[in-house]
Amino acid sequence: MTTVCQQAKKNIKYFLPRFFYKRHLKQEGLQMNFLTDILLYVYRYYMKKTFLTAEWRKLIIINYEVDQSILKPYLPYKTEIDTWNGKCYISLIGFQFSNTKLKGLRIPFHSDFEEINIRFYVKFKKGNEWKRGVTFIKEIVPKHAITFVANTIYSEKYKTYPTRHQWNINNDFLEIAYSWKHNDAWDSIKVKTRATPVEILSGSEEEFITQHFWGYTKVNDNKTSEYQVEHPVWKMYPVLNHEIQVRFEKIYGEEFSFLQDSKPVSVMLAEGSSIAVRAAGNIL
Repeated sequence: MTTVCQQAKKNIKYFLPRFFYKRHLKQEGLQMNFLTDILLYVYRYYMKKTFLTAEWRKLIIINYEVDQSILKPYLPYKTEIDTWNGKCYISLIGFQFSNTKLKGLRIPFHSDFEEINIRFYVKFKKGNEWKRGVTFIKEIVPKHAITFVANTIYSEKYKTYPTRHQWNINNDFLEIAYSWKHNDAWDSIKVKTRATPVEILSGSEEEFITQHFWGYTKVNDNKTSEYQVEHPVWKMYPVLNHEIQVRFEKIYGEEFSFLQDSKPVSVMLAEGSSIAVRAAGNIL
């Protein structure tokens, strides 16, 4: 194990300038350890292939209609905002990561965890083809190593907060909740749904929200990172009621404080599925 760890560090330091490497460790309050070594090693060497497989399960999706101007500072280079029936959406999503593997390898203590993110919908034209994707404003996970790797290698917007979930499932109803802790206070989202899922209708709002199969990350004003997400069409549980206890300004910034008093245009619960993520490269 010592030899593998030493080789991983050697490779990481070759690709990652020393000052950059130390700065990000300091920001995350981390010491380099074996798990961080392996995560970085796998990301760097296999980023152009299928580098992640997992299950995304029980996705709470809370959708708000917003003015496009709010999202322009977050819009990746050469992408455009995607709309549905003339509406610009931002979505607050909580779900469970399960059975997570990097290049087929399960990283100890990093395979099952919650994620809470806020995202909007974009499109990128390549030749005559429009690719429909998403851009994340902030992603919350409970694992420092995941945050470190995603932010360092892919310029993502991850933050590490304590998280938890609660699933109550019976023959009639589902009650699904996700919570995260910031500055000694918990925020949460929760839904109650019928127990039987239904198919997504073609051309529906559910189809628009769940079938964007590309991810676009703003690296800087002249560079965008692109990756592909593969999964089947998800089934949806009819939502009966929901609860949103979120301090939007404290968690997401002053520009999103208006969501505190905004009513969502829709609330969904998707069953989810197995997924695969493939890195496609950069848009310059």
